[in-house]
Amino acid sequence: MTVPTPRRPILPGNQLFESLPGAAADPAKVAEVAHRTAELLVRGARSSEDAEVVARVVKLADDYGLDELADLWSDAPADSLPGTLWRLYVLRSWVHSSPADVAREYATGREYAEVHAVVAGVADPPGPDEVRAMVDAVLRGVATGDFATTLDRAAAFARIVATGRAHLADDGHEQVRSASKLVEMADQLATAARTERAGQLW
Repeated sequence: MTVPTPRRPILPGNQLFESLPGAAADPAKVAEVAHRTAELLVRGARSSEDAEVVARVVKLADDYGLDELADLWSDAPADSLPGTLWRLYVLRSWVHSSPADVAREYATGREYAEVHAVVAGVADPPGPDEVRAMVDAVLRGVATGDFATTLDRAAAFARIVATGRAHLADDGHEQVRSASKLVEMADQLATAARTERAGQLW
């Protein structure tokens, strides 16, 4: 992957959030705002002490909706900063929509993936509230913590849930297929973590 020349971090503030384009916006503008937003969340807000910005990071998907985020980030490559953020937000949205199912799959999966369970850091026992709290904590890490560690935690979490889903599969092909998709996401997030540590995730 070609590494572009690093740009100054975008400073946090309302103007960028208010400038998010709609579905009819120019594709080039959408791509530009996708990268600017990703930089804000990971590079700018991470060093900001503005509690309101940190809260916006966690609630961005709720504030603007998944369709808006899809317009911004869904076409970005998995090894790019906006593509990585999209996968994190999809993971959070999914956990919040099906916390009981995720908790059951996580509880099963960690029996077969104990090392990943330590990295993911879900409280014991892993009920719906605990898995929601874990994934929200991961998203807060985008703004306040080490981003590579955030990606490692998300990857471990996705891998454990995928393992549990595969072991609990009772309808055969469909659940195994969805578990495979989760493993693919986990691999992408783990790769992004390594790329971030190398200073090449843009």
